[in-house]
Amino acid sequence: MADKPQWLIREDAGVPVLVALALRQKLGIREPSGLPTLRDLPVRAPDAIDASERLEKQWLRYWNMTVEPRSHHSDVPLELIDGFESHLALPQTGAEELRTAIAPLAAAAEQYADAARKRYFETMKTATGGGAYRAYASAIAEFERDIGRRAHSFELNVQVLPFSQRGIWWIGDLTVAVTDGMRRDVVAFDSAIRPIIAELA
Repeated sequence: MADKPQWLIREDAGVPVLVALALRQKLGIREPSGLPTLRDLPVRAPDAIDASERLEKQWLRYWNMTVEPRSHHSDVPLELIDGFESHLALPQTGAEELRTAIAPLAAAAEQYADAARKRYFETMKTATGGGAYRAYASAIAEFERDIGRRAHSFELNVQVLPFSQRGIWWIGDLTVAVTDGMRRDVVAFDSAIRPIIAELA
């Protein structure tokens, strides 16, 4: 049994990820390019000034540490930021502009993230009948039938997020983000997740 291939899939609508994306939208950060905006979060005024290159760089570093903390370590100790509970930590040095910029946005970002996570659990329980991982098992079984071998052991993190655009995106080496509406659509999600699994397995 020790050499039997195993797969580990974690699905969530993580509050730290949602907070980071809410801040991205509020600050006018464009990276990661191609990643859509969040629904039900006020869009900035058309004439608002986008984030500076320095601020964007600091946010991107924070984003990578949030999405895949094991792969993106900080060279200096991290510290929790007031107003964000335990959902946001920044390097003690090198993130000064970001720390200042997000301070007045804490309450709105936390409120949005908490509501989105609650909605995820409520809608996914209804949509899947509690069997959220059946879709992954089915996709892996189909992959194995198609290629005629067992899937290699792999790890995948799936963030189910309320994006304004339907789709699925790589947001880390082992992490994808999928629109909540697509995740609830059995056929669409199966088609979207199979190429992801094929790439890893």
